[in-house]
Amino acid sequence: MVRVAVLVLVSVLTASCGIGPSAVSTSFADTGDTSSLTPMSPSLGLGGKSATGRPAPGTQVAAHDDRMPPGSYETAPKGALADRDYSHTSLDPAKALALINQYRADKGLKPLKLNAQLTAAAKAHARDLAKWDRISHFGSDGSNPWDRVKRAGYKASLAAENVGTGQSTFDEVLRGWKESAGHNKNLLLADARHAGVALVQDPRTEFKSFWTLVIGASM
Repeated sequence: MVRVAVLVLVSVLTASCGIGPSAVSTSFADTGDTSSLTPMSPSLGLGGKSATGRPAPGTQVAAHDDRMPPGSYETAPKGALADRDYSHTSLDPAKALALINQYRADKGLKPLKLNAQLTAAAKAHARDLAKWDRISHFGSDGSNPWDRVKRAGYKASLAAENVGTGQSTFDEVLRGWKESAGHNKNLLLADARHAGVALVQDPRTEFKSFWTLVIGASM
């Protein structure tokens, strides 16, 4: 039930979205309008089902004023991660970025620098996912990653978002991103220059941990 999700936005006009093979989910493709995502092919994972917008019994659901598009998010079955230990789960943003930058260096790419605005965008989305106990690239206010980057004050020429839920360490979520073509593409965006990373934990949720990575380049 550990899941990862990815969305790339390279300018306002081109975008692609997918949820990787370590996810229990459906992949999505988009041509620029993130309000009209269409399911393509299901990905393999540890049980579960494709995104339908219908949360598992016992999972907190969105309020009537929640504007996340139906079918654009997933929830975890009750107790799916109850046997995992999250007592040592934490995030050191500098160390996390060092791991990403080492991976990029191995591929001959320039390092990313931590950016306060992208970090704010990542934190805001991770908190929102934790509030509703689900995984998605849409916020409960209907926002997509590009919206949140702009809202944080970052003037982006490129923005990409990776999301993971249920992982107990950053090493684990990073490994999942590397093993997924879409997530890996984000990690290795040659034109990216900045990043923000966040973790929100809530033991009351089914997913327990909510990781968000936002990568970008400014105008």
